[in-house]
This record gives sequence, structure tokens and C-alpha cells, in this order.
Amino acid sequence: MLHTLNIRKPDAVFPAFFRSRVVGNKVVLTNYEGQYAILTMDEFRLFAEGAVPPDSALYNTLRERNFVRAHYDANRAAEKLRARKTFLDYGPNLHVMVVTLRCNETCVYCHASRAGMDAVHTDMTKEMAERTVDLILKSTSPRITIEFQGGEPLVNFPVIQHVIQYATERNKDTGKTLEFTLVSNMSLMDEEKLKFLIESKVQMCTSVDGPKVLHDKQRKLPTASAHDAASYWIKRINKAYEEQGLDPTLYHVEALLTTTRDTLSMWKETVDTYVDLGCRAIFLRPVDPFGFAQRSEKRIEYPRAEYMDFYRNAVNYMLDLNRQGVQVLERFAAIFLTKILGGEDPNFLDIRSPCGAGIGQVAYNYDGTIYTCDEGRMMHEMGDDTFLIGNVRDSNYRDMMGHETVRALAIASNLDAQPDCVNCAYNPYCGVCPVHNHRTQGTLFGRMRESALCAVHKGVQDYLFEKIAENDSTTMESFQRWTTVRERTHYIQGITG
Repeated sequence: MLHTLNIRKPDAVFPAFFRSRVVGNKVVLTNYEGQYAILTMDEFRLFAEGAVPPDSALYNTLRERNFVRAHYDANRAAEKLRARKTFLDYGPNLHVMVVTLRCNETCVYCHASRAGMDAVHTDMTKEMAERTVDLILKSTSPRITIEFQGGEPLVNFPVIQHVIQYATERNKDTGKTLEFTLVSNMSLMDEEKLKFLIESKVQMCTSVDGPKVLHDKQRKLPTASAHDAASYWIKRINKAYEEQGLDPTLYHVEALLTTTRDTLSMWKETVDTYVDLGCRAIFLRPVDPFGFAQRSEKRIEYPRAEYMDFYRNAVNYMLDLNRQGVQVLERFAAIFLTKILGGEDPNFLDIRSPCGAGIGQVAYNYDGTIYTCDEGRMMHEMGDDTFLIGNVRDSNYRDMMGHETVRALAIASNLDAQPDCVNCAYNPYCGVCPVHNHRTQGTLFGRMRESALCAVHKGVQDYLFEKIAENDSTTMESFQRWTTVRERTHYIQGITG
């Protein structure tokens, strides 16, 4: 970096510890605790050579943000770093329960490795569900989210009902802050199920892959339109929240997008679909290499450079909509901006250091087997049990947390121990997925310079810092709003109102 910018003689005394990255025609500096500064090329040369005039605005900015060694505030740095790493004080808070592998939809990229509707042996029993809940509530985390997944979890709705009732009752003794989340394609929803879920304060999430023509092409529902089913219930559930007097900016169906090759040219139509459905957020996720996605790779995969063009177009369009008063945000951007602008980590488990595998998330399969995370469970369905850490029949909490695989994943996802990450300017804000590395590169540590996931994370952050450098007031207003986190207390069990 210093060589490419023709730094004559780097100064070893003036700069405090920093990492740097050229973004456009600027240089982004970050320090260990995650503060940043965006400099011109000339300003960076002055900084690196220790020639910044002490009475200049640049000097004051660098000093204020802890980039000047003579004025380095170690106590303030420690406080900021501690704030970023508060998630390390707790145990796993997200507990994924796969209540069945059966599913009535056929998705071209199915990460869950679905089973047919006749595969009743993949349904979790009530006895297995109770054992799972008992183990979940032993987590040292004061906050617990139980997330129902599949397959299509509504296939095994009686067990969902039982888990909610059983966990709520058991939690009277443990006193956790308890929440429930359902991830469903919505095609098996009906008014009776919805009534129970609404009364039980279950947060609901579904998948929307864009406009109807694209969604129905990728997510096939026999004899019906998967898009019509999801759209109907998104609107119906959002209306139910409004009827309860809940703030629609906080309480609405969350929807997820899986970006395939066919999505790339439809960025505007995809954003418009979400806005028309009343969705306030879009997560522009690239396709993952798990489950059935490996079979259809030639049809759905794409170079990540093309994904970044799609991402930039889509987010630019969202920012234009924000200027027109339409409130919609992109989740990748919101996660990174919360760290960059807010100095806090929103604890999105896939993008933190170390990652959430085992120590932030645990996945429980229908048969009682336990995995470090849902991605680890997906690897099991592909015939790889690397991430298996126990069984609810005979494992205890200490066994799970002390498992050698959990320890290995914590080490492998520590960015300060990653050869390609330790000197990256985005180190304070980023995270790696060892399961993804294992699947794509055959090693937990991976080689980040060859990683598609790293290319996406860097590309998104490059885009965000370009926008921050432009310092457009309306864009920055949107970015600040995207980082605002408000407690959704309605979903917490035991809280009225």
C-alpha cells in the first residue's frame, strides 16, 4: 500500500496503529477499535510520512479519532473495543429448531436439503422437542430466540405449538428474555394457525425472491403460485399487526431474498416487489453453496463482481426511494453501517469476530442431533458431520460449549488470527464463516483472497465507504436511520401490550 502510493519514507512515530484501503480516489483508515477516517491521497501521504501540520483540520480529525500516536487514548480505545465485543459476555442466544425436513415447495437452491411430504420420519416428536427446549434454556445467555425452521415448519405445526407452550412454561423458572421466530414459505398458513401465532407473539419471516415470474421459477409450489401464497400472507399478517395498534415500521413480516443469476438483471423489479408488499427491509443475500444449490450451480451461480453490480444498482435505487419518502433499507448495509457509524455490533452471527457458530447460535435437527449452526446442520444433510457437536438425548450444555469443534470455529473465525484479515481495513467490522470456508475451500480458515464471501463483504463495505466519502446529506440521513435499532418488545414473551 505504502509503495503503491509513493510514500517516500514512512514515519514510525507519528501514526498510531492503522489499517488502510484505497476506495475510489480516497484512502480509508481504520484503527484497532474501529474508528475510521477517509483521506485524500495527498492527506494519506502526509499522514504516513508524519508530516501533517499540527495546526491543521486534518491533524485535529486524526487526533480526535485516535490515529496520532502522541495523543493515543488507550482507555477510550478499550471502551470502544469492549462495546463492540459485548456479545462475548453471553452464550448462544439463537437456537434453531428444525421441526421437520418435509416441504411442499421445490426450490432450485434449497439449502436445507428438503424431504418429500411423505417423509414423516423427518418430523421432530414432542418428546424430542421437550428435550431440545430443556437444553436450550440452559444457555448462559440472558436472551433466547427459538427459531422454527425446516423444510417447511408449518408441516409439523402441532410440535411448534407444543414448543411455544412448553418453553413459555419452563421459562417461568429460568427467567430468560424469550422470543420465537418462524421461517416459513407461508403456503400452508391458514387463519387458525395465524391466530395462534399472533396470540403467541411469534415473529414471522418468509422468502420473496423478487417479482412473481422469478419467484415462481425458483420456488415451485405444485398446482399453485408460491409468490401468490407468500404475498397474500405477508399482507394479511401485516394487517393483523396494524389492527393491534403496532408500529408498522417495527412490526411486519421479514422477507429474505436469495440472489441467483436470474435476479441480477431484475434489481429494480425486486426492490419494487418488496416495497409493494410493505416490506421495510431487503436482505440481498448471494446464493450459498449448501444443500441442493450444489446440484444447480451451473444454472444459478455467477461471478461475485456481477453480484456487486447488482447490489450497487439495487441499493442506489433504495436510497432514491428513501429521498422520495419510501422507507426501505438493505440488511447487509444496515449491519455494516451499525458497526462503522454506530460503533456497535448488532450481533449478526455470520458477520462478527469470532463468528456465532456454537458460541452464538446452535442448531437442533429433527432427530435430536446438535450442530454448531444451521450451516453446519446443512453440511450434515450433505453427508458431512464435521459440525456435529452432540445429541439432546445425552449432551449437556458444558459438553456443547467446550466441544473441540466449537473451539476450533472460534479460533478460525477470529479475524486477528486470519492471515488475510489481520491487516484488512475492514477487520473491525467484518466476519468470516468457517463452515463456508470448509465447504468451498476444504479448510476452516480458508483463503480470504479467493473467497466469494470475502469478495462480497469487501465489495459492500467499499460501496458504503464510497457513499460516506461523498457525504451527501440525504444519503447520510438514510444511513443513520438504517443503523437505528429499536427494541421490539411485543415479541418478548410475558410482556403485555
